[in-house]
Amino acid sequence: MILKIIYTIFLGTLLVIFVGVGIETFYPEPKYPTYPVIAEEPAFSSGSPSTQKEREARIREEQAKLEKQDREFRNKLGAYNSVVFLISLAFAISFLIVSLLLADKLMVIADGLLLGGMLTLIYSVGRGMMASDKFRFTALSISLVIALLLGYIKFIHPLKEKPPSAVI
Repeated sequence: MILKIIYTIFLGTLLVIFVGVGIETFYPEPKYPTYPVIAEEPAFSSGSPSTQKEREARIREEQAKLEKQDREFRNKLGAYNSVVFLISLAFAISFLIVSLLLADKLMVIADGLLLGGMLTLIYSVGRGMMASDKFRFTALSISLVIALLLGYIKFIHPLKEKPPSAVI
C-alpha cells in the first residue's frame, strides 16, 4: 500500500517536472536585457556648464533607452508567461483526461496522472500570474468547464444509464 502511494507521488512530481523542463527546452524564456555599466563621473566635475548639460542630457537619453528596453522585456515576458500558462494548463487537463480513461484499468497510474495534473495546474497558475486577469480567468473558466464535464461523463452519467437493481 505504501509503495503505491510513493509511486503515485513520484509519478505526479515527475510529470510536473517533465512539463516545466519540456517547456523551458522547446520554448525558452526571454532573456533579460543586459545594461551597459556607466562609469560614474565625479559629482563635482571641473567641466564647463555646457559639458555638464551635455552629460546630463546623455544620462537622460541613456535612462530613457533603458526604460524602453525594460518595458519591451516586460511585455515579452508577459506574453511568454501567457503562452506557458496555456501550454501547462493543456497538459494538466490532458493528464486529467488520461487519468479518467485509465481509472478502471490502471488505478495506480491513473492516480499518479491525476496528481501530476493537479501539480501541473498549480505550476500553470503560478506562471499565469503575469498574464492579464481576463485572459487568466477565461482560460481557467474553460478548464473548469472541461473538468466538470469530464467528471460528469465519468462519474454521474454512467449511474443514470444503469437500470435500478431489482430487490428480491
